[in-house]
Amino acid sequence: MKIGLVAGEASGDVLGAGLIQALRESELDVSFEGVAGPAMVTAGCEQWEPAESLAVMGLVEPLAHIPRLLRLRKELLRRWRASPPDVFVGIDAPDFNLGLERKLRQSGIKTMHYVSPSVWAWRPGRIKTIKEAANTVLCILPFEKALYDECGVDAVFVGHPKANSLSPAGDSWPARQELGVDAGEVVAILPGSRSGEVKRLGPVFAEAARLLATGRPGIRFIIPVATPVLRPMIEAQLENAGVKDKFLLLDGDSETAMRAADVVMLASGTAALESALLGRPTVAAYRVAPMTAALLRAFRLLNLSHFTLPNLMTETPLVPEFIQEAVKPSAIAEAIAALLDDPERRRLISDEFAKLRQELALDADQRAAESVLALAHS
Repeated sequence: MKIGLVAGEASGDVLGAGLIQALRESELDVSFEGVAGPAMVTAGCEQWEPAESLAVMGLVEPLAHIPRLLRLRKELLRRWRASPPDVFVGIDAPDFNLGLERKLRQSGIKTMHYVSPSVWAWRPGRIKTIKEAANTVLCILPFEKALYDECGVDAVFVGHPKANSLSPAGDSWPARQELGVDAGEVVAILPGSRSGEVKRLGPVFAEAARLLATGRPGIRFIIPVATPVLRPMIEAQLENAGVKDKFLLLDGDSETAMRAADVVMLASGTAALESALLGRPTVAAYRVAPMTAALLRAFRLLNLSHFTLPNLMTETPLVPEFIQEAVKPSAIAEAIAALLDDPERRRLISDEFAKLRQELALDADQRAAESVLALAHS
């Protein structure tokens, strides 16, 4: 059996690696090929192109990459039409993968899209495109399947792999010992995994840290740097804010950083859900390029009262959110300080996040693998 895969950036790489490992356990004679990150390559996928090639975001920002991405999609289509996989799985990256899936499906290849696009948040009309592109959609959030059921799209809720792979939240002290951090209050800061995110949010987070440190001299901050290329930028931002001595920078290892923290400050995205699954009270911010923000507003493309994943899955929003013009150092610092000053509130948030974890811990890798095999043998 042969499985074609295209994963977009780091989160897709993790999902792809888990799927590959689960399929290898279920099907001995199986091979994998396509666009893959390092975790997928380690798991056994033949890499035709690195996953980070698809790591572009926004409405305006990807325009410069369109010619390159179209060439890549055309080449993938040519190769898989010449030697078809039993199933093609597009992992996230919907703007790239849905078009590829549609053409592969038209060529008689069975297709699957892993991670539903955020049709519940913006551009709901994409469900029609997804229906044409994918035989099956694998959903990682509990409320998504019902949206597809209403439109006659085969969808499976598999849960979230991180809910199983991350061990339950516990005391922060073991992680602090591991990192050599001896402080009464610790804040983990995750400014993003893309350079654009770090450029827009890094200075704000650094200034928020400066404001917090002014009234809390013993506080420490930890940044797990997502990729080595981001380290010089982050170091310069901390230097400019005059807080470099208050920070410990790690090479990745966001899980340990969040475990060591009392509160997490982050760029909204997958990391917000991971922080919740670890039971850590969280404050989230998000900024896109000004032109992207203007287009979203002009065409009313957003359909959300909240944008952070945990807030979409709990009855009461638990994560303070700041978006676009509201992303201000003083507001973020106040939200962090309020959580640090209220241990009972932090405990309540952790308890609610534990319930969310139970809802998502369905062994997503195995369920996704079973869906792939069911489609292959259908």
